[in-house]
Amino acid sequence: MAKELAISIGQCSMAGRKESNQDFYGALIPSRPALSLKGISVVLADGISSSDVSQIAAESAVKSFLTDYYCTSETWSVKTSAIAVLRAINSWLFAQTRRGTGVHDMDRGYVCTFSALVLKGRTAHLFHVGDSRIYRLSGGSLEQLTQDHRNVVSSVQSYLTRALGMAQSINIDYRSLPLAVGDTFVLATDGVSDHCPKAFMAEKLRTGNLLLETAAEEIAGKALENGSDDNLTIQVVRVDGLPDGDAQDAINMTESLPAPPLLQPGQEFEGYKVLRALHENYRSHVYLVEDMDTGEKAALKIPSVDMREDREALRRFMMEDWIAHRIQSAHVLKALPQTRARNYVYSVTEFVEGQTLAQWMTDNPNCDLETMRGIVEQIAKGLRAFHRKEMLHRDLRPENIMIDRAGTVKIIDFGATAVAGVTEAHPFSDDGTIPGTLQYAAPEYLIGAAVGRRSDYFSLGVIAYQMLTGELPYGAAVSRVRTRSQLRRLQYRSAICRGADIPHWVDRALERAVHPDPGKRFEALSEFTAALRKPSGNLVRGDSVSLAQRDPVRFWQAISAVLALIVLVLLAHS
Repeated sequence: MAKELAISIGQCSMAGRKESNQDFYGALIPSRPALSLKGISVVLADGISSSDVSQIAAESAVKSFLTDYYCTSETWSVKTSAIAVLRAINSWLFAQTRRGTGVHDMDRGYVCTFSALVLKGRTAHLFHVGDSRIYRLSGGSLEQLTQDHRNVVSSVQSYLTRALGMAQSINIDYRSLPLAVGDTFVLATDGVSDHCPKAFMAEKLRTGNLLLETAAEEIAGKALENGSDDNLTIQVVRVDGLPDGDAQDAINMTESLPAPPLLQPGQEFEGYKVLRALHENYRSHVYLVEDMDTGEKAALKIPSVDMREDREALRRFMMEDWIAHRIQSAHVLKALPQTRARNYVYSVTEFVEGQTLAQWMTDNPNCDLETMRGIVEQIAKGLRAFHRKEMLHRDLRPENIMIDRAGTVKIIDFGATAVAGVTEAHPFSDDGTIPGTLQYAAPEYLIGAAVGRRSDYFSLGVIAYQMLTGELPYGAAVSRVRTRSQLRRLQYRSAICRGADIPHWVDRALERAVHPDPGKRFEALSEFTAALRKPSGNLVRGDSVSLAQRDPVRFWQAISAVLALIVLVLLAHS
């Protein structure tokens, strides 16, 4: 069962040496399903001191955001939703100023700074305008995540260059960051940030026995003690739990993190020690690494050199990581939890010590029926885990199946996997490139027909057939199919006539599994695996295989011989 996003929060706001408090703040932790659909919002606004109505601006901005953001479409991203809401708030504030006394003097208008932290899934989204700040506790020190929109004239004079309500249009700073359990964020107005040293704030936040509320109060008190003459507001947010990620989290990661450089044996990278290179191709480099905290071995994959400037390719790379995290099956490559802050685009999975099914078939060219059944049944269990999550693997082939030293079979490589309802996880290219490998792809991919689970069943049937015969059920013919007429001309050649020592009903099961028409294949994986072990009625009927199917050459030779004999008889009687 997926975990939920959980946070702890401490907040403090005071007028300080001023008569009134023009700051306003708020936080909203919604219940499900809004928690997963929209996330948690923590918001802070600071009204400008020269305006008598800026307190109204700050309060209106915070309340409007916390209301309107959760009313936006569930199909919108966090960024799209929040910026649309903020632009509407800005327009309303500016209109209020134009109707009031501030029409000729924005310093007396409905103007405020604004900072928001939206936590959704495994990603933090930051929205900012003005000189309030958002920090993150990183490595024991506070890292400022926002930029001050303030022009400093001298040590005693400065002015805002950007704020809500200041102009008819507004430019909102946006940034997204991956989350980790234990991440601590601080939102603070300039009354706090200008007068409380970051080292003091970091010390208070690192002190484990302090409640966040107490830490916030002590930080605000320190700023006041150090001479702050402004309102003081601070919010402290700590991430206590994270859910399984979603597709957008993977996409956001590729937008905010760079691809890493090539790694070398002995190098330390993101808490891992690189032991040796395992594999490389045009898409990625895979290394055997050791977790420096636990000593556990793992496989670490980074994008290839050719991909690092291709944002679309990097997006797909991280989608594979997200897909792996969605599946929990002993027969699917396991993604390892991300326990440290990520600074680059990469993925980490269990290290499977063994060989691919392709290598295994080379070493075992005469696979017996029982061994084939055992391997196919394990692949089917892994494939079922994909289908239960409404995902199609789409590239099932011997090179994408691993067998470890204990004999456990695992599906690997999710580069072609499609996820229902997630357009970002459908890696079709604009040039019509077919996903997967042609020799194992179901014919419906090739002719542009509807695909589904039975398309994956076809690939599994081809693998079962190849394990027994060393060949493909249609040879190279299926890869050349582009039209329905070509599809209808495909002829299955019996596995028995290709040397497989199997009962006729097993051959019939294989024939049905790889039928060119998906409607005539098995309806479920369990049907196929059962049919390989026990004959069913419709497969037993007509159990014998005709000579034409078993050996077409001998069949036509026999037909020719009979015809020749008939001709000779007719000539003899003429």
